Amino acid sequence: MSMANRSMVTIDDLSNVEIEGLFSLADEMSQSMDKQTTVCQGRIMASLFFEPSTRTRLSFEAAMNRLGGRVISAVDIGATSLAKGESIADMARVAGSYADIIVIRHPWEGAARVVADYAGVPVINAGDGGHEHPTQTLCDLYTIKKERQTIKGLRIALSGDLKYGRTIHSLSYALARFGATILFHPCPGLEMPEHVLRKLTTRYKGKLKRYEALGSVSKKGLFPIDAVYMTPSSPHQLTMIPDISMQIELEKEVDALYVTRLQRERQAKMGEQGANEDYVVVNKELLKKKKFERTLVMHPLPRVDELAYEVDGDPRSMYFKQAARGVPVRMALLALLLGAKQVAASGEDDYSFVRQVDYPIYRRDSGLRCSNPKCVTNQESEIRYIKPAFKIVNLEPLILNCIYCEHELYPEYIATTDWHEGKLENKKYHSAGSNWTRRIKPDKLVIFDSEKEAQARGFKPSSYVIRNTES
Repeated sequence: MSMANRSMVTIDDLSNVEIEGLFSLADEMSQSMDKQTTVCQGRIMASLFFEPSTRTRLSFEAAMNRLGGRVISAVDIGATSLAKGESIADMARVAGSYADIIVIRHPWEGAARVVADYAGVPVINAGDGGHEHPTQTLCDLYTIKKERQTIKGLRIALSGDLKYGRTIHSLSYALARFGATILFHPCPGLEMPEHVLRKLTTRYKGKLKRYEALGSVSKKGLFPIDAVYMTPSSPHQLTMIPDISMQIELEKEVDALYVTRLQRERQAKMGEQGANEDYVVVNKELLKKKKFERTLVMHPLPRVDELAYEVDGDPRSMYFKQAARGVPVRMALLALLLGAKQVAASGEDDYSFVRQVDYPIYRRDSGLRCSNPKCVTNQESEIRYIKPAFKIVNLEPLILNCIYCEHELYPEYIATTDWHEGKLENKKYHSAGSNWTRRIKPDKLVIFDSEKEAQARGFKPSSYVIRNTES
């Protein structure tokens, strides 16, 4: 099975079988690290880290060095031409001409997708803002698999900053694909983004129970749960007697507790408060609870105050093993994407957990922009080059999904390019909530985020425009 010349921007860029094959190669390499020095000999990796990093950057560079390759790097936007207003697309073209593979970390969500589109060489996303961190997820899955031999049927609790924690977003998709049940425990105000939850409920076959459905049950004990994603491999008894069955579900043993820090730097950039007085601290006292008796304690690191140092000596702590395993996992990934290694595909691909939906793509220039201020398409240096594009994921109500950062957009007005033989008096726009949204074919659809924009494009309001009459 060849993965040569492919990029890894999101965790969904690899199938389950490919991930399993990568883990087999990581096992092989970890047992003979000193014998891998010719695997990528003569190859160059560009290490572009425009956000602070210790583990990810060092593990990638260590991985390439252990494979016999070489590393060139840039670690400060202020010292690159990006600071002069150069577009990421141009930077990607240049870096792709210097290196055989690019590893990039960038604060703008969707930046890795742009680099992959323009570099001409394989690109690996080492974290793009609060969007995804797929190689950390590979390390996390690898650790769970090594410690528990399987992922299917396990109960994994995700705790902390679920809103901005990019490791959490990638991991939740992968856990759903591999058949785990996910318990969401966010710090209040830092719940999992809607676009992540929607993806879990529309692309996977499991069932999501939110806090509203859990009621007071979720608030009991020292570890309140905000939502539960039930894997398709588990019986959906929750729909029958919700209160009783959910209480039983929450009292079951947790196989792994994945802890994340408060992402203060992203909160600051979004103008939000960084208070964390409601953050649950994972310490010996919490781990005394029966349901955590055999729980793996995981953390992508760095930690701040959410994980007590007293847990380090506990045999359940896995976070330093996660970090160490990052080298063989990333060695395997680099070798596979560079075509230096192949793995044999074994077994059926459980990627069937993903509902493969061929969503229509909306690329028309109608003034529509992504609602996420951290999206790469909203940055001044990129607006000139990158045209916003969206998946039309729902019609009632109309919901768009940015193809770069995956944030959702709920536009209010629509029109059609087919306005009765082009007669100007019939060039009208309608409310997105009207039945015109279903009647207009996707390739004829024009979408606006405001009446002002629609009118600026020469459209007039139709009788299907619904206005808010409240004062």
